[in-house]
Amino acid sequence: MSDYIVRATAANAQIRAFAATTKELVERARKAHNTSPVVTAALGRLLTGGVMMGTTLKGEKDLLTLQVSGDGPIKGMTVTADSQGNVKGYAINKHVMLPPSALGKLDVGGAVGKGMLRVIKDMGLKEPYVGQTTLQTGEIAEDLTYYFATSEQVPSSVGLGVLMEKDNTVKQAGGFIVQLMPFTEEAVISKLEQNLAEFSSVTAVLDEGKTPEEMLGLVLKGMDVEITDTLPAKFYCNCDKKRVEKALISIGKKEIREMISENKPIEVNCHFCNTSYSFSVEELKELLTGKAR
Repeated sequence: MSDYIVRATAANAQIRAFAATTKELVERARKAHNTSPVVTAALGRLLTGGVMMGTTLKGEKDLLTLQVSGDGPIKGMTVTADSQGNVKGYAINKHVMLPPSALGKLDVGGAVGKGMLRVIKDMGLKEPYVGQTTLQTGEIAEDLTYYFATSEQVPSSVGLGVLMEKDNTVKQAGGFIVQLMPFTEEAVISKLEQNLAEFSSVTAVLDEGKTPEEMLGLVLKGMDVEITDTLPAKFYCNCDKKRVEKALISIGKKEIREMISENKPIEVNCHFCNTSYSFSVEELKELLTGKAR
């Protein structure tokens, strides 16, 4: 089953919800960056949260960026998503190894540590919207839940999970976001709290073979769930050699001359997808004279 996101409402539009299965895109990120299991889990959760949040953007060119910076060994992660279900991201330290948490699970909170979560929405205005909150646990789902409540004043529940195979590939990945509208009745809130208390975990539900629709069916049990939209989700980076050329030009002629003086090709690496672009001395000279393609 390919990755996809569902959007839904429930309880007569008193609740809006998102759910996603993201196994393939998280595995793609793992392969691209050769991440250790705990980094795969941390980055996979942030990618999953980001790709669902990105679908709330209205414009085709709008972008959402999630930045996590912590004092744990991962140091930080950045994820960028658009409104069409495309997401990309990377961790600063890709090869963190930690013993399991007290619950015997991958210690994402320990790997991320204490720090900040920044949410940047670039919607083509003069200034992007920036929201910033303190990391609550470093486990990502709780941190996004706290962000929604404090920065956007939207009571929410976020569930995210990544399950690894014994060979360190991704077995399951996905998540949900459930948000209360300002007019939500107390009875609906109580029912939702009860459902969440009974909900096992994102990865357990996905590992049982359940779909995102069925996951929302469990979280929003007894609330007349209505699926409003379904869209594919994928790990996608829009880098290409032309973009890298522009980035090289932007660093200035002096720096390009220094590269040329070393008389050997240079390699430029994309943080987001780990693709390398090579530039010969001849190509660097063309950049300098403005004759690049």
